[in-house]
Amino acid sequence: MRISSFITFLGFVFIIAGCYCPLLRPFHLFNYNLFDLSKPYGIVVLLMAVVGILGVALKQRALTKTASITSLLLIALIFGAAIFKVNTSFSFLPFKGLANALSHAIKYKYGWYILFAGAFLSVGGAIADRPVKHQVKATAV
Repeated sequence: MRISSFITFLGFVFIIAGCYCPLLRPFHLFNYNLFDLSKPYGIVVLLMAVVGILGVALKQRALTKTASITSLLLIALIFGAAIFKVNTSFSFLPFKGLANALSHAIKYKYGWYILFAGAFLSVGGAIADRPVKHQVKATAV
């Protein structure tokens, strides 16, 4: 296994681990992981990581590259959605100061670092994975 394939594999393992790590902690009461935020979306991210691992195992470079880029886009999209949801979740309150205080009570956890590290590792490994070109040396007659 080439080092770039191993980096890609490690990135997909980080994505799978990041799905189960805490991402948000509202009011210091409990933790939300990716499946608590959106179960179907979490399943899609997990499925893309598994497809990427299968692509690495079967040495399908195009499949691995597609799965890694798709995983990065999905993780960036869910991060943007989480930021938007946290910032607008208390917009129904007429007092802006109270709404801001409640929004700041929702903390982002370390799971985002693991998800993004895995996504960037998988994309970096997939892009760096170049096919080996065998050169045929001509012998002098």
